[in-house]
Amino acid sequence: MTQPDSTRNEPNTDLARVTEEIAGRLRARGVEVTDRDSPDDLVRLLEAVEAFERAVESRGGDLMMDEPPTRSTGQPDDVHFLLPKRAADETVAQYNERLWAATAAVRAHKRR
Repeated sequence: MTQPDSTRNEPNTDLARVTEEIAGRLRARGVEVTDRDSPDDLVRLLEAVEAFERAVESRGGDLMMDEPPTRSTGQPDDVHFLLPKRAADETVAQYNERLWAATAAVRAHKRR
């Protein structure tokens, strides 16, 4: 017995929906996302951003104060707590590398 055509496309539809959800979460944090970014790239990127945010909070940072609204510059309490911006020509791998370095710097930063 064969499956109806509608069920064959469900995994692709689900993947697209989840990918767009993750992209939206990243954009809401001010992270640039491109069509070149694969679903796996976006998952790794979200993990790195969330790790950075946890590090900021563990050092007494306030994400509401330290992360500016989308497409604006922030005035964080501490410049170490500002999420690095992704450059237009930067791959996810390059940006992740910078994010993890920034996360390590925040973890080493003196707690407020």
